[in-house]
Formats: sequence, C-alpha cells, structure tokens
Amino acid sequence: MTNFSKPLEIRELPVPEPAPGSGQMLVRIETSGLCHTDIHAAHGDWPVKPVPPFIPGHEGIGRVERVADGVSAEWVGKRVAIPWLGSACGSCRYCISGWETLCESQVNSGYSVDGAYAEYALAYANGVVEVPDAVSSVDAAPLTCAGVTTYKAVKVARVVPAERVAVFGIGGLGHMAVQYARLVGGLVTAVDIEQGKLDLAAELGADHLVNAAETDPVEAIREVGGADVAVVLAASPKPFAQAYRSLRRGGRLVMVALPADDAAITVPIFDTVLGGISVIGSIVGTRADLAEVFALHAAGRTRVITQTRSLDQVNESFDDVLNGRVPARLVFEL
Repeated sequence: MTNFSKPLEIRELPVPEPAPGSGQMLVRIETSGLCHTDIHAAHGDWPVKPVPPFIPGHEGIGRVERVADGVSAEWVGKRVAIPWLGSACGSCRYCISGWETLCESQVNSGYSVDGAYAEYALAYANGVVEVPDAVSSVDAAPLTCAGVTTYKAVKVARVVPAERVAVFGIGGLGHMAVQYARLVGGLVTAVDIEQGKLDLAAELGADHLVNAAETDPVEAIREVGGADVAVVLAASPKPFAQAYRSLRRGGRLVMVALPADDAAITVPIFDTVLGGISVIGSIVGTRADLAEVFALHAAGRTRVITQTRSLDQVNESFDDVLNGRVPARLVFEL
C-alpha cells in the first residue's frame, strides 16, 4: 500500500530478517485472510492511520523458518497464526490481567508493522499462536481474526442459554458469530440486507432471520421478545442504532465493526438508565482466546465459509468485499 487513494501494488521485496534481540521470527506464509480492516487500512478510513508504504494483512498462517537471537529455536518448523495483535508489552496492567488487546504499547500486524500479504512476514514470538494439525491453513486464516473477534464478542456479552442474540451483519465475521452464539446456547436472530447471507445463517443454525432491506429489524426483533444481546458486525452506523433499539430491558449492545469517518450513534440516557442497557466495545481477542477458537474448530464445532484467491487478485478482491459479492471470507493462498 503506497497511497490511500491508489490500488495496492504487487512488488518484489527483499525477504525480511528477524532483528537480533527483537523477539521476531520469519514466517513463510501459506495463507492470508482478507479482513475488512485491511480495506480500511489501505484507504486510511480511521482516525489513527497507518503510515505508507506498508504491507497489510493480519490473518497470516505459515511455518516459522528462522528466529532472532533470544527466541526459542523450538518455534522453527511450527505452523503459526499472525493475528491483529502483533505483540504487546506483557507487563502493563492490561497485559497482566488478561486484557493484552488493550495494551497501549501494542503493535498491530498489517497496520503499525508490515503484515501477511506476502510470501514472508516477520512476526513476534509473544504474539503468534500455534495452529493445531487438525485445522487447515485456509480455515485458520479467517479464524485468526473473524473467528477470534466474534468469539470474544460473545464472551464479553456473557450470553447464557436461551437468551436471544441478534447478529447484525452476516458475512466474514457474522457467519462465525452465529455459530459461537449457538455454541453457548443462544437463540440467534440473523440480520442482513442480502437474502443469500441470511440463507447462509440459516444453514449454520440461526433460529430467526430478518431481511433489513425488506422489514424494520427493530420491529421484527421486538415481535419475538427483543434481543438480550445485539452484536453489530456491519461497518455502517445505521445497524448500530437499530441494534440498540432492538434490545429488551437488561440488554447488551456489543460494538465490534468500525465504520469509516469516526462514526457515532446517539445513546439516549433515559432509556439506557431505566432499561439497564449496557453498551460494550469489543476488540478482537487474546492469544488464549485464539487458542480456544482453534480448539473448537479442531473438534468440529465450527465451519468456516471461504473462497480462495491469489495475491495478485487483491484489488478486485477488495472490490468484491465492498460490493457484497463475497459470501463470507476470502483467503489468499501463497
């Protein structure tokens, strides 16, 4: 990525080397998932912008080829995931309390450091997670962000059996959220504007489908008693407002997607206080969360819906995602 207003370029670059004492490792990439965050990064959509030129990608899966001095040689040959949280300090109040994703000294793969849209990428030993043999590299890539992000969202929502969980946006993240909400016993309402995405949600076990292009999702969800939890995965402000209004008393709004231009919604104080409503921000998951996501998938509890592409199709792949032409997740095979 050379400029926020230009397409990505395919370039031949030197293979990066782990710097002595850096805690880094060199990973030969096998697959790299396309996350909407990569598109936001390439377009400079968010208030904190990456600095061009950079290589996007934070769903990288590959084998460790070399490690820096000070990193255990036992990593060499292992298949690892390179997630959004490239590394954290490990010693701040957030890191030591199990919230490394809130570390103020973190680095982010494909954003503040070069990522995994490449044949080789540098990663940090205190950021990668080993991928079990039972999880394919194609499946592991989306699980590294789409999976762990929605898994964490369901976790922080503290869903209990028979609670209604409304998932707004059924795509790369949403199709995983449906499955995780069901795994903890939730009754799932899937909300989207495309019937094909809703059909996928039904295939994955959603109990209630709402086509927001044809009906008011707030009314449709209220007709079945309202949502106990609403997880918003659509990168537009409107679904956030709809999700808030769909909640019953004691409901929890979990904000996950990050629309462009520092978007905001109005949260009415009176209704929030009297209704006991919680508004929760949820940002990806920790290494422990990702290990759990891999374990569930290895046990056959989840499905990942993917299409594979070659890296030279990156720009048309961005267009396909932005125009809703992708059922769930795209994965680049290298």
